[in-house]
Amino acid sequence: MRHECRITVLETKVFPELQEQYLADPKSGPCPFFKKGDSFLLKRTPQQDDFYHLMEGKFCGEAWDAVSRYVYTALQGGSIMQGWTNDDRMMIACCNDGTRPVIFKIERIDIPENGEEEEWLKKQDFRNTAEDAYTG
Repeated sequence: MRHECRITVLETKVFPELQEQYLADPKSGPCPFFKKGDSFLLKRTPQQDDFYHLMEGKFCGEAWDAVSRYVYTALQGGSIMQGWTNDDRMMIACCNDGTRPVIFKIERIDIPENGEEEEWLKKQDFRNTAEDAYTG
């Protein structure tokens, strides 16, 4: 089975009061790199390795640092955050910029390569409920 990973920008936030108090440019505003709805499809094949090439500069380095572990897990077919989200193939994460964070949805996409893998995938239940949740 092959796996891809989709990163979608769910939301961008800005905290002007924190920027005013702590930043060299107190009027920095929201993240200039991402907009709500932006979507990135990552592949990891011999022809296209988006993970190790940091998407050829299409992704902010600071944000990549915050989400890359989840992306790597998804591209390897792993459970991104077992028992935490309502689907083991998905994670909600954000970048490390505390004055203008960007919220990302990271999804593992499973691509069966034969009938056996397709049948196996149909039988899987990746859902989690509150009873399954790990809350630390």
